[in-house]
Amino acid sequence: MSVASRLASFGVTIFTEMTQLAIEHDAINLGQGFPNWNGADFVKEAAIRSVSEGGNDQYPPSPGIPGLRQAIARRYGPLLGRELDPDTEITVTCGCTEGLAASLLGLVDPGEEVVVFEPFYDAYPVDIALAGAVSKHVAMRPPDFEIDLDELRASVGPKTRAILVNNPHNPTGRVLSTEELQAIADLCLEYDVIAICDEVYEEMTYDTVHQRLATFEGMWDRTLTLSSLGKTFSLTGWKLGWGIGPQSLTAGLRSAHQFLTFTTPTPVQHGAVAAMTAPDTFYEEMRDDYRHKRDLLVYGLKSAGFEPRIPQGTYFLMASHPDAQDDRRFCRDLVTRARVATIPPSVFYHRPELGKGMVRFAFCKDEDLLNEAIERLRRSV
Repeated sequence: MSVASRLASFGVTIFTEMTQLAIEHDAINLGQGFPNWNGADFVKEAAIRSVSEGGNDQYPPSPGIPGLRQAIARRYGPLLGRELDPDTEITVTCGCTEGLAASLLGLVDPGEEVVVFEPFYDAYPVDIALAGAVSKHVAMRPPDFEIDLDELRASVGPKTRAILVNNPHNPTGRVLSTEELQAIADLCLEYDVIAICDEVYEEMTYDTVHQRLATFEGMWDRTLTLSSLGKTFSLTGWKLGWGIGPQSLTAGLRSAHQFLTFTTPTPVQHGAVAAMTAPDTFYEEMRDDYRHKRDLLVYGLKSAGFEPRIPQGTYFLMASHPDAQDDRRFCRDLVTRARVATIPPSVFYHRPELGKGMVRFAFCKDEDLLNEAIERLRRSV
């Protein structure tokens, strides 16, 4: 027995590898992006009511329960500057990961090209391969991780079907500028290309503003915006996401979604309805908390000999270190020597050499755990 050729080269995800090492060595896991605290109570309570009250045990509609699609429409309509149709323009998925796979499978034909920025979330090239499409890579290089607009333009051509945009960007922590987003929009319009936007870190921005590509002139009709519950509400294990876009693109997403997972568990959908009613203060407090954790880790890493790049968004940061030229070896060594697990960024590059010398840290941990991790790094690095 062997793995299918379209997947064999990808192996086991780096998150599985490093988390297993963390468990084996009783290490603090600053690699995989999950908080070490419980999720929002008011969201969990709504899911509990869905279970206890009964009547929610069977298949919900494939696109999502009407109440959740309506709640998403109410929340995102003002953010996208338009009235959204919950029946045709919103689809609930099993996390953004499934939403990404369904979008590419449902909208991209074999042989077509998809532009992807590197470093990338590691599911992107796998999903493109599953669709039988061809990846065209555009590098975001340190220290600033800005998009090379000339390289971007050179990557788009007659075979391009989609540009995959992650904003705020994991793993670099960049929030794309107006100039970068406008360049993407211009190319989509010029070459009749669609944009698939992964915006799961949309609420985690610090000292900058997250702009939505779908709001740029001419882009609503060619943009599918994806997000999820897990990151914002500290419920990564719930795996609930959604896609928003015009009916022409939603149809492609739904065509694949119905045969991948068909639907998303009903109780977590009821929890998500409550999440969509969160007041602005919830998001403000979350941003303040993450900004504090970011600054704590930045200061601590500097004291341990790292050179961190201060992220504008997400709960990840990239840091360079003179001993990390072989970043995979360096990160494995950190687990055994410092008992701190991190992620080697070269795995997020099609051209691994572009990730040399860096380490990715997650700061979605409580202050005590971050301080302990910093102290371990100071003693060991």
